[in-house]
Amino acid sequence: MVLERAPRGWLSTLAGFTAPVDRRTYLAVGVGLMALKYGVEWAVVHFYTGAAYPIGVFLSPLYSVRAEALGGLPAAAVWLGAVWTLPFAWIGTSMSIRRARDAGLPAVAGLGFLLPFLNFLVMAVGAALPSRPAAPRPLPLAGSDRVVWSALVGVAAGTGVGLGMVGFAVYVLGQYGTALFVATPTLMGATAGFLLNLRRPQGVVSNLFVGVLTVSICAGMLLLFALEGVLCIAMAAPICLVMSILGVAVGRWLAAVDGRAGLLASHAALPLLAVVEPPPGLERVVESRVTIQAPPEVVWDAVLGFGGTELPPPPEWYFRAGIAYPQRARIEGEGVDAVRHCEFSTGPFVEPIHTWDAPRRLGFDVTESPPTMHEWSPWAQVHPPHLDGILRSRRGEFQLIPTGDGGTELVGRTWYVFDMAPHAYWGLWSDAAIHAIHGRVLRHIQGVAEGAAAAGATPAP
Repeated sequence: MVLERAPRGWLSTLAGFTAPVDRRTYLAVGVGLMALKYGVEWAVVHFYTGAAYPIGVFLSPLYSVRAEALGGLPAAAVWLGAVWTLPFAWIGTSMSIRRARDAGLPAVAGLGFLLPFLNFLVMAVGAALPSRPAAPRPLPLAGSDRVVWSALVGVAAGTGVGLGMVGFAVYVLGQYGTALFVATPTLMGATAGFLLNLRRPQGVVSNLFVGVLTVSICAGMLLLFALEGVLCIAMAAPICLVMSILGVAVGRWLAAVDGRAGLLASHAALPLLAVVEPPPGLERVVESRVTIQAPPEVVWDAVLGFGGTELPPPPEWYFRAGIAYPQRARIEGEGVDAVRHCEFSTGPFVEPIHTWDAPRRLGFDVTESPPTMHEWSPWAQVHPPHLDGILRSRRGEFQLIPTGDGGTELVGRTWYVFDMAPHAYWGLWSDAAIHAIHGRVLRHIQGVAEGAAAAGATPAP
C-alpha cells in the first residue's frame, strides 16, 4: 500500500525525518541556504579583513585553501564559524537522505553529503533524479530506514556533545583532563546509544558501529576545522574509542529503562566536572641507558656537543610524523657557568649547566623549550593549545659509569611535568616519546665516541 504525502511544515522539510524531498525542493533549498551561508560569511570576512571572500574559496572543503582568507579573523570568530556550520550540515544531510529515498535510492546514499568532494556529486545527483512515486514511503519510519535515522540522530547528538566539550574544556578552561578524555567520550557514546536504541533495541554490531562512528566524526570535524592534528587524534583514539563503546552500552541500558533524566543530568554535570578538575602537574622522570665501547673521557667530549656533528635525519615514522627530535647540540663556556643549546626540529632547548663533574656527570636545567611536535595535518597551519606548555622539561643529566673493561655505561635522564590526564594513560605516550629522543641522542653519542676511540682521537666538543 502506498501512503499519500501528508502536508509538512517548513521545519519538517528542512530538518525532519520523514517528509519526502523532491528534486525541485532539494535544489531550491540547497541554493538558498548556500547563498545565505555565503552571504553571512562574506560579510564577516569583509568586516574583519576588508577583503572579499571568493566563492571558490567558500566552496572548497580544504581548510588550507580558506586559511589565507580567514587568517585575519579572531579565534572566537573562527570557532563560532564552526558552530554556525553545524545546522547547515544537519539540514544538508537530512535532506540528502530523504532525497535519496524519494528518488528510489538507499537512504544511506545521502550520507555521502558529509564527505568532502563526494558531497558535490551527491547534491548533483539529488537535484537531477526524479521522484519515484510508486515507492512506498512508510510513515512513521520503519525497518532499515528507522535504524539509519536513529543512528544518524544518535551520532549527531554524540558528536555535538564532543565538540561542545572540546570547545569548553580546551578553549575556555585550557584543560586536557579526565573530563575530556574519559567522561566526554563515555557520554558521547551513551547519547548515541540511547537514541539508537530508544524505539527498539539494536544488535551488537549496530551499537559498536555507532560508538566508533561518533568518535570518528567528532575527530574528523576537529581535523576539518584545523583544531587538532592527526598524530594527537591517533594517540587519543584508543581511550576515546573504548570509553565511547562502554558509553553505548550504558546508553542502550538507559533506553531500556527510560533513563532520560539520568542522561540529561550527565550532560549538565559534564562541564562542571571539567571546571572542578585540577590539572595533574605531576613530575615524571625517564631514564635510558646505552653501553659504549670507549672510556669515559672520550664519551664525555662526545656528550658536550655530540662530537661537533649533526644527527642524521631520523628514519623512525613517529619523528617523521611530527614528534620533535634532536638535530645538533653545542655548549658555550665550561663548568657550571656554561650553557648548553640543543637544537630540535621544532626549535632550541636552552640548558644552563648546574653540575659539571667531568667525566662523570653533566647536569642541566631547562629554561627554554620549543613545542613538543609539529602537528601532522592536511592543513597548512594547525597549532592546538596542548603544543605549548602541556609537557615541560624541567632538567636533565648525563651520567657516565665506567664498566671495568674500558667501556662506559651512559645514562640519560629527563625530569618533566605533564599536565594531561588521565596521567596513567598519557604518561605512556610521553615516556615513550622521551625514551625515543634519548635513544636517538645516546646512539649518536655512542657512534661518535666509539669512532673516536677506534681512531685513537678525542671528538671535538
